[in-house]
Amino acid sequence: MRGWLALIHRESRPRRQITAYQRLRRLFDFYAQFNVLQWDEAAVHRFERLRSEKVRIPTMDLKIACIALVHDAILLSRNLRDFQKVPDLRVEDWLN
Repeated sequence: MRGWLALIHRESRPRRQITAYQRLRRLFDFYAQFNVLQWDEAAVHRFERLRSEKVRIPTMDLKIACIALVHDAILLSRNLRDFQKVPDLRVEDWLN
């Protein structure tokens, strides 16, 4: 998304921006197909609990894991090494 927005910003001629706007719109349409789970109070609570339990994985990964945990979701990732450190998290790598 940032790439298309940067291209739009760099191009001063509106007519030359049409393709970038079209591609940006296609990206939004693609994203709209997915149910995006939220970072909310329940996820924050789980995050704080896991940090206090000394679960040590990168912060953004732990946030993602907490969102999956509070929604009882299976997390799909190639990063099994880190995510398998999170208690009760169901994580799968569908690429292998």
